[in-house]
Amino acid sequence: MLRVTFTVDEETVSTLKRIASQLKKPQSAIFREAIKHYSEHADQLSPEERERMLAVVDRMIARRPTRSQSEVDAELASVRASRKTGGRRTRVE
Repeated sequence: MLRVTFTVDEETVSTLKRIASQLKKPQSAIFREAIKHYSEHADQLSPEERERMLAVVDRMIARRPTRSQSEVDAELASVRASRKTGGRRTRVE
């Protein structure tokens, strides 16, 4: 274990002490568990970010297509064919 010094406000210290007392655990254990819990959720989107991204998807869905279905199908067929060759052009002789 390493010793680390942090500066926190009085409210945080009193919350830490209260939780440690209630759970009958050392304050350092509470702190470690809190950091672990936070790290597990840190990569998740915030509610605001989730709403923003959903709004973008809603706008995309509402837009009218700019190409016909046959044009889209032709492009997909072309992409699939190029994937089968590893993206390389085949030699035509």
